[in-house]
Amino acid sequence: MALDLSVDASAAKAAAPPGKYLFGPVADFLMLGGGAFLVLPILLLVPLKYEGPVAATMVIVAYLVNYPHFAHSYQIFYRNFGRKVSGNGYDRSLQLRYIFAGIVVPVIMGAFFAYGAATANTRLLGYAANAMFFFVGWHYVKQGYGMLMVDAVLKRKFFGDRDKKVLLVNSYAVWILAWLQTNMAVTQGKYYGLEYYTFAAPSWIANIALLAAVASTAATVLMLVNRWRKNGRALPYNGIVAYVASLYLWILIARINPLWLLVVPALHSLQYLAVVWRYQTNVERDVADAARNPEPKILSVLGPLYRLRVLGFIVGGGALGYLGFWLIPFALTALIPYDKQVLGSSLFFFIVLIFINVHHYFLDNVMWRRGNPEVSKYLFR
Repeated sequence: MALDLSVDASAAKAAAPPGKYLFGPVADFLMLGGGAFLVLPILLLVPLKYEGPVAATMVIVAYLVNYPHFAHSYQIFYRNFGRKVSGNGYDRSLQLRYIFAGIVVPVIMGAFFAYGAATANTRLLGYAANAMFFFVGWHYVKQGYGMLMVDAVLKRKFFGDRDKKVLLVNSYAVWILAWLQTNMAVTQGKYYGLEYYTFAAPSWIANIALLAAVASTAATVLMLVNRWRKNGRALPYNGIVAYVASLYLWILIARINPLWLLVVPALHSLQYLAVVWRYQTNVERDVADAARNPEPKILSVLGPLYRLRVLGFIVGGGALGYLGFWLIPFALTALIPYDKQVLGSSLFFFIVLIFINVHHYFLDNVMWRRGNPEVSKYLFR
């Protein structure tokens, strides 16, 4: 689940005029991470008696944006997949990455879960949940970094290679600290009816991780101050908000409040959707008949044909997400017999959720990376 948009500055300068936004200054602020700074204080003030309804609402909201967020990555990744795996228009390295993420990874994960379910190995399956938390944290911080790079390109406030290394080191330091803290705080828990296990991380390792996170955060602040001075007292502020929210609000303090833990996935997904919807809009605008009015005429209220296609992409993502997260595991539960006393009644929901979360990381790590010709062509218009 990594949105790694470390695009080449030379290509980006030609692609994006100064002061450009994905959707606008306010929408970018709210979608990229600013909404987190508004929602968190409100959740902390919610009286205990209202936590139940608020939690239920947050779960629904998370699903409304979380399902499409996962589905969109499949829609984009596997579009023209034959051309990608054959290397038509893609260099050898990117071709191999598409093959690995699109074919090898799902085969390996499918075999892993098939073996774990067939042998009723609850401990093995439980470790998959810990692996999911590991990759989810990695994805969150990489996406926060990617959003900062996107906004830097759009505002033409670029970071040098040394600055990028500082940002990445800080991202990994905060992520490792958060993951170690989780493994120290929880030794065993339940996820969709199956027990999962954390690793016994020694306290001295967590202390070293804390020092590294504090030091890298301080180095990042100093770097940003220096960059602010060099950029004429300006920075890609929405990108910085996205970076800070992803690292500190969504990873490091995610467990500060049970309600906050529920809303974080929705905010993360909204951040992702901002980029994907902008990307898909530019893809559809590139089609020859993009400006033509749709048929029948009643649909013309939606605007040009490309907008209707973008809407179809979004609706398709919602339907695909519902299919993947609900209909498929429901059908598998009904059709495939297994020991429910040992593995619980939600085994396939457990497997599908972990499969999609982990696979999503690998897909994004290929799609949104430097050297992918589609990124520079469609994202920064």
